Amino acid sequence: MIVWAEMNGYDFNHRILKPWTRDPAFYKTVWTYRSDVPAHEGPTHHATTELWTYSFPLSPEERERLIKDLKVIVPLNKQAKKNLTGNARDLWVAGIRDIETQATDLAVLKKEVSIQDNTELMSLIDESIESTKDLASWLITESKSKTGPSGIGKDNYTWYMQNVHLVPLSWEDEVMILKRELARAWSSLKLEEHKNRNLPKLVDADSPEVYEQMAEAASKSLLTFLEDQEIVTVKPYFEPALREHLGSYVPKETRNFFWIGAHYDPRPLYSHFYHWFELARMDNEPHKSEIRKGPLLYNIFDSRNEGVATAVEEMFMQAGLYKDSPRTKEIVYILIAQRAARGLGSLYAHANQMTMEEAGGIHSEYTPRGWMKTEKELLIFEQHLYLRQPGYGTSYIIGKYLMENSLAEYARILESQNKTFVLRDFFDTINTMGNIPMALGQWQMTGSNDHLKIIYE
Repeated sequence: MIVWAEMNGYDFNHRILKPWTRDPAFYKTVWTYRSDVPAHEGPTHHATTELWTYSFPLSPEERERLIKDLKVIVPLNKQAKKNLTGNARDLWVAGIRDIETQATDLAVLKKEVSIQDNTELMSLIDESIESTKDLASWLITESKSKTGPSGIGKDNYTWYMQNVHLVPLSWEDEVMILKRELARAWSSLKLEEHKNRNLPKLVDADSPEVYEQMAEAASKSLLTFLEDQEIVTVKPYFEPALREHLGSYVPKETRNFFWIGAHYDPRPLYSHFYHWFELARMDNEPHKSEIRKGPLLYNIFDSRNEGVATAVEEMFMQAGLYKDSPRTKEIVYILIAQRAARGLGSLYAHANQMTMEEAGGIHSEYTPRGWMKTEKELLIFEQHLYLRQPGYGTSYIIGKYLMENSLAEYARILESQNKTFVLRDFFDTINTMGNIPMALGQWQMTGSNDHLKIIYE
């Protein structure tokens, strides 16, 4: 069924999404970081330069690999001018930013001291910078004539969810679920605030030293909790995977949504960093199946990876992670509200009922405490991604719903057989499946695929 879904994704890309025609960001080649999910988020071409995989100074073999990687950029940028004939205005305008960023990233690479004496590499970087700037300039000029919608429409969205991402829901179903989660998050936040009204407010880290102490304590707290409370089998690679991403102090005036919360208590964000446990598992314990071993194409993994990472924020809270800090629960509900709001915006954008900017308005206005109004870059990045990759914006909350449904069905079946539900068994079972869609995970865990009938009937 996974292979069938990937073939449907190939077909959908060819017929509808056409990122090589509609989406300038598709031509971004240089990536400076590893994604926190199995592959890059959104449509990406297959000859990227993954700078994060290089260690400087370069070995002779790595130098040749980098030269080979970078040689893609100039001819690809020329091809982009021929291929990009679409009229999707929001995708076009927002995509210019990605290409401009590439020129900046290449300029930073050029400053690497250890490559200064390599004339071939330095010349290639210069050519790549000029070519990328030229493409960005061309995109700006062409953007003036772009007037069309960027969404794929309700019917295409539903077909894509059901036949490619194996999410057994329609566009309308997702709207209802996200509205429900948005209302639940806001009301739960207000009740939590009322319950905590006589408790001291959380104090945010106000220096690098304070943040470092907070991050250290938070990482230990989370890992100890998962181990001692028998939530999941904590593998040796969990701790180093988390430690690489503890973050650092950000001045209050430049914190984006996620780092605002992390400066009060990093544990909700670190719970979402379950992502890094899953990637470490891919690296250290790859699935035996060739189909499940690597990242599924077309971001088909989103309901699993983003869904689980979002679900555990609340699941760990419900299991008792914040007994020592009741007010941290407020951050969890703010996170849920933000994911629901941005997902709703993306649904309306794909239905062409809103522009990307208007969808961002829902994202911003319905996030509690104004935490999405502090730093606009994150807002643009997220709504642009969700317009490029249908279903990604909703996958956090929809995947959370699908995981909760899986837990419920798994527990119900065990109870009907007079067997004991063990939470660690549930998580360990999910972890051994590979990064497959959550609905398929439920099928494997329960032996029932009744919830998938909407897809294949």
